[in-house]
Amino acid sequence: MNYVSVNQDTAKKTASELIEVSAVKISPSKPFVWASGWNSPIYCDNRITLSYPNTRTYLKNALVETIRNNFPEVEAIAGVATAGIPQGALVADILDLPFLYIRSKPKGHGMKNMIEGKVDKKQKVVLVEDLVSTGGSSLKAAEALKEAGAEILGMVSIFTYGFEIAENNFKEAGIKLVSLSDYSAMLNEALNRGLVKENELISLKSWRTDPENWKA
Repeated sequence: MNYVSVNQDTAKKTASELIEVSAVKISPSKPFVWASGWNSPIYCDNRITLSYPNTRTYLKNALVETIRNNFPEVEAIAGVATAGIPQGALVADILDLPFLYIRSKPKGHGMKNMIEGKVDKKQKVVLVEDLVSTGGSSLKAAEALKEAGAEILGMVSIFTYGFEIAENNFKEAGIKLVSLSDYSAMLNEALNRGLVKENELISLKSWRTDPENWKA
């Protein structure tokens, strides 16, 4: 089983769409700082795609096609909070399937739910994410569904950085991840558009192999 799978034609088109609406910014000389403290030459915020109908429609249809091709037996769609929720709802609507979502932690009042929506025992579920970095929060959501009795078919995301730690985490969890695009496709598209230079590629590629210690 492939744990991180990307269709190259879709990856190129998705990268183009994300760059077009400035969901992705690449700045190797003035890196962004993540909450983890890592320096990063790339910043990805796919939430902004929801404000652009053409891009939103493309991503929605691409996610639907990806699910149909990879997980045809799907019975429900689950969005991972927070950015995976609107994407998942759009996808579930097209597929005419039940939708639910998983919080990052149980609600602090009321029923104290972590899962919002109805989960049936042995229900075949596909999770929808907007972005995968290390995979930690994504797999935490999958684990919550497993504990509720669901069967996890896999996960789809708009973008993945393709970190080795993420691939190992998904492999260890036994969950297939299929992303519309990844870091390599994004670099190629940025290079074609003149947003990065050839002499910056070595540094940009080295970031993915050791993001924790990378410096501009």
